[in-house]
Amino acid sequence: MRALILTSLQEHAAPGPLTVEPGLMIWTVAVFLLLLLILKRFAYPGLLGAVEARERALQQQLDEAERNRAESAALLAEHKQLLAEARTQAHGLLMEARTSAEKERALAMEKTQQEQQQLLERARRDIVGERDRAITELRREAVELSLAAASKLIGERLTSDTDRKLVQEYLAGLDSR
Repeated sequence: MRALILTSLQEHAAPGPLTVEPGLMIWTVAVFLLLLLILKRFAYPGLLGAVEARERALQQQLDEAERNRAESAALLAEHKQLLAEARTQAHGLLMEARTSAEKERALAMEKTQQEQQQLLERARRDIVGERDRAITELRREAVELSLAAASKLIGERLTSDTDRKLVQEYLAGLDSR
């Protein structure tokens, strides 16, 4: 009985990993082909559509990024140009302000010199006028003193206009010497 059990166990023993069973292999290939057909018919178009949509979206994003980069480069160039123009304009305004300040300073100096010259001329005229008045006053007093001295010497008073005129001419003659 033992022998019978052993032979029956050997017939029903589990197949090894390297054993080929033709029935199982046919069913495996049939299921694989059926699954491949179902996937090709239903799943692949959706997957391919999703992949293509993703590819289009990525391409659009790349195109938009390129447009944005080009626009940014253009804006940067414009910004640099505007900045350069602003610097040039500021430099021009600064030079204009300096020139204007120099002109104003020169005008102020000229005006100050003119005022100084006018004050000097006025002072000279005032000095000459005062000197002339002082000389005239001294002459008048000299005439008065001369007349007073002459009247004491002569004993009478000299008051006539001709006497005054005579003394003034004498003093004027002294000035001309």
